[in-house]
Amino acid sequence: MPRATLNGVSIEYAEAGDGFPLVLCHEFGGSRESWESQVRFFSRRYRVITYNARGYPPSDVPDDPEAYSQEQAAADLYELLRHLAIEQAFVGGLSMGGSTTLQFGLDHPEMARALIVAGAGTGSTDPDRFRTECARLADRIDAEGMDAMKAYAVGPTRIQLQRKDPTGWEEFATLLAGHSPLGSALTLRGVQGGRPPIYAFDERLRALDVPTLVMVGDEDAAAMEPSLFLKTRIERAGLVVFPQTGHAMNLEEPDLFNRTVLDFLTAVEAGKWASRPASSGGGFLATQKS
Repeated sequence: MPRATLNGVSIEYAEAGDGFPLVLCHEFGGSRESWESQVRFFSRRYRVITYNARGYPPSDVPDDPEAYSQEQAAADLYELLRHLAIEQAFVGGLSMGGSTTLQFGLDHPEMARALIVAGAGTGSTDPDRFRTECARLADRIDAEGMDAMKAYAVGPTRIQLQRKDPTGWEEFATLLAGHSPLGSALTLRGVQGGRPPIYAFDERLRALDVPTLVMVGDEDAAAMEPSLFLKTRIERAGLVVFPQTGHAMNLEEPDLFNRTVLDFLTAVEAGKWASRPASSGGGFLATQKS
């Protein structure tokens, strides 16, 4: 696989297909392999780019805690696009990757033709508790290695995948167990636990003028309220809720995920993705978290 040195760190990436670029950013529990169903589907029409974030072998695993943050993740994505001579792309991600996508859109809106933000914002409603939980799990990984993540793989937002697709869940759990303990612990402390809550971006989200698809599973409780918040703050946002779906939306419901995203991208390309009517004000939810 090709590699690129981005901000002093070697990152492995993969490309498939031709056409307008579509970049997909993986979640904390995943890697670029998590997007296989999306790569197979979208590479028929787009140039699909996936990569392993810093801390996820075979990409480099820096041992400096200061090398990990959401801002750094977005900066790596920016440098990857520059490395590939891409001036503008569709950018999407799940969970941690969704947060990276959102940060990238806020920092470099001119490079994002559209954003796909799925299952993002976990921890936003109680950031102090979330930071504590991230630090506690990171400590366990330091002590036990990736064995500490076995309970994570069967958590309340992961059992949906296990129920729907046992083989897919086994693949997810196997890939998770093979992650770097050092990279996982540092990512938990710096990227996950160190990121600001979604609500901290209120004013910047109101100014964001990029078509945005917000996606969430109705059994992903921690991401539900932040997703509703994004819908009410981003003028050109649309919200999709998948029924009886947990956190790993793209793995649980690959066909629904792919078709929903394709419809969105097609609408953007046709100039048919609308802004929220100015008179609507986003409804009741627009008054929340203000």
